[in-house]
This record gives sequence, structure tokens and C-alpha cells, in this order.
Amino acid sequence: MNKQIKPIAFYLPQYHEIKENNEWWGEGFTEWTNVKKAQPKFKGHYQPHIPIDHNYYDLSNNRVLEEQAKLALEYGLYGFCFYHYWFNGKLLLETPLHHLLANKTPEIPFCLCWANENWTRTWDGQEKEVLMKQDYSLEDDLAHIRYLIPFFKDERYIKIDGKPVFLMYRTELHPNIKEATEIWREEVKKEGFPDLYLIRVENFERDLEPHLHGFDAGTEFAPDGKYSGEKTGKKNMLSYVVNKVLHTTKIKPSAKFTNKIFSYPTLVNNMVSKPRPTYKYFRCISPSWDNSARRKENATLYIDNTPELFGVWAKKMVAYTKANLPQNEQLLFVNAWNEWGEGAHLEPDQKYGYAYLEELAKAVK
Repeated sequence: MNKQIKPIAFYLPQYHEIKENNEWWGEGFTEWTNVKKAQPKFKGHYQPHIPIDHNYYDLSNNRVLEEQAKLALEYGLYGFCFYHYWFNGKLLLETPLHHLLANKTPEIPFCLCWANENWTRTWDGQEKEVLMKQDYSLEDDLAHIRYLIPFFKDERYIKIDGKPVFLMYRTELHPNIKEATEIWREEVKKEGFPDLYLIRVENFERDLEPHLHGFDAGTEFAPDGKYSGEKTGKKNMLSYVVNKVLHTTKIKPSAKFTNKIFSYPTLVNNMVSKPRPTYKYFRCISPSWDNSARRKENATLYIDNTPELFGVWAKKMVAYTKANLPQNEQLLFVNAWNEWGEGAHLEPDQKYGYAYLEELAKAVK
């Protein structure tokens, strides 16, 4: 196993009940609720995604995370990057992380990504209805970093040159982000760390010099919609126009016109060919993407994905990482370990089994 390359998979903790989700979405809601309800939208559409052995786990039990970590390490992952939800001192979905910290198991490297967006009713199409608002203040930034320091002190926490690695999903939403990072850096230094290693996720505002927001680096977030290419179906324009007319006149409605459907092979080719930024930039790969489990209409999905093509993408990004990053900073992000509601999961399913994990393991040898 190549010890320099460190593949880190984003990790969604929404597989246990919380009071707020029960109130907003109904009793017993977890991510599995959407996943189980998914249906194919057109002929050949792969839905629902069913975990291997129907393993619809509950993350309130830390043994689940222990088993996941064992599997991840066996197939070449270096660690997990857990999404972390902080709303002015209010935490959501924190149970798996608190268990991880308290039990000192599993023994897998990890870091955190502050998912700092408002929570809205996106899943039923009401994006403007805010369920949990994200407000910002420098006082809150101080409280936030003090909450995080016990995680940073954990020996499993991922560090670069002794600096805890901390990601932020949307730095552009914080009106005083530069000042916030100054507070964060000052506090961790008081606790004996040389500094923080801050990475901004480039899923919305891209191509921004990280230092302008007080960050050290940026990371790609796959799939990058800017590189999706044309929607599928347009290669044969005559057929496309005829089907569009049949759809708009309601003679033959088609989900292919009420959703955004792209080619995974085109995506991979375009992502691999992206120009290299002038600043420090980590790459990201994704086994697939299909958020139709969460959205009845206007879903985004990629078709014609295969484990083998994912393996090709992974190998190319391993090569990029070796060529462009110092040996002690060779992180490669994967979206994701368990985004089942977005069809982006390294975790094995009934259709592909362990094939995606096997391709990752081969790529990072």
C-alpha cells in the first residue's frame, strides 16, 4: 500500500434518529427513509440502491462505525472526513462523532468538515423554508473552535506537520471568514498546536485563492457540475426533439426531461482534464452520483458509471496527487463513503458488491 497517498472519504452521519428530523420529516426518519423509497425514473435507471445484505445500519451504535472503519482500511482508505453540523452552538447528528471521541474506537484516522449551510426542506422541493438557520458571529467562531479542540487533540485526528486538518463546506457564506480563521488559529496555538491546516471545499464558489478566506488549500468536490458536459440524449438531435415534443405535450411524459441526466464517462474525462489551479488543490473522485432518492423531480444523476471507470479516474488522481503535492500532504478525497441518498457510496451494495472498493484499493497500491 502506498503510504504517501491518503484517500479520505467524506462520511455522512445521518443514519440515526434525532428529535429534529422526527419533527421535520416524521417519526423514525433517517437517510434510509429516502433511500428505501427510491424508484427507477426510466428504463435502465439504477434505483433503489440497496446495501449489501440489506444492512440498513443505525449509527447510534458505535460498533457499526467500527465495522465500517475495518472495511475502509482493508480496501486502502486512509480515513474518514465526517460532516459536522454546528449552528451557533446547536449540534445536529453529533452522536457518532461523540461516540468516536468517547470510546477511542475505531482506530481510524479522521477529520471534520463543517457543513455550514442552512438546513431547508430541499427534499420536498421547498428550498426556501429554513429548518435550521446558520448565523455567524466572531463570538460563535470562538465557541466553535473551543468545542473542536478535544477532537483535534485525539491521536487519530488527521494532521499535517502537527496541524489539525479542518474543512469548511462553504467559506463564502461566512461574512467575516478571514477574521474567523484568525481566531481559530490563535486558539489552537494556545492549546499547543503549531497551527491549523484549513481546506475550503470548492463545490459552489470555485477557483478562489484560499488565502483570501484565510485558508491553506482548496479541495475539488466531485462530481463538479461545471464539468458534467451536455445532458444525455442530445447526440441524436432528431430523436431528442421528437421526445421533447411528446413530453411537453404530455403525450409521452419522460423523466429524462424533468431531471438532469449526464454521462459519467464524460464527467470523468472532463474532470481528469481540468486545468491545475495556481494554489494548493486536493483532488476528489466519486464512484457515482444520483440524488433522485432525495428529489422527486429535478434530480441530478450520472449514467453509465462502472467500477472499472471509477478505477481509471482514481489512478489518474493518484498520479496527479503524487506529481503536484508534497509527500506529507498527499490527500485524495472521495465523495463519499456512505451518501446513499445521493447514490455516491463506496460502501458495498447489492448490485456491485465490493467492486468500487476493490478498484480504489488497486489504484492506491
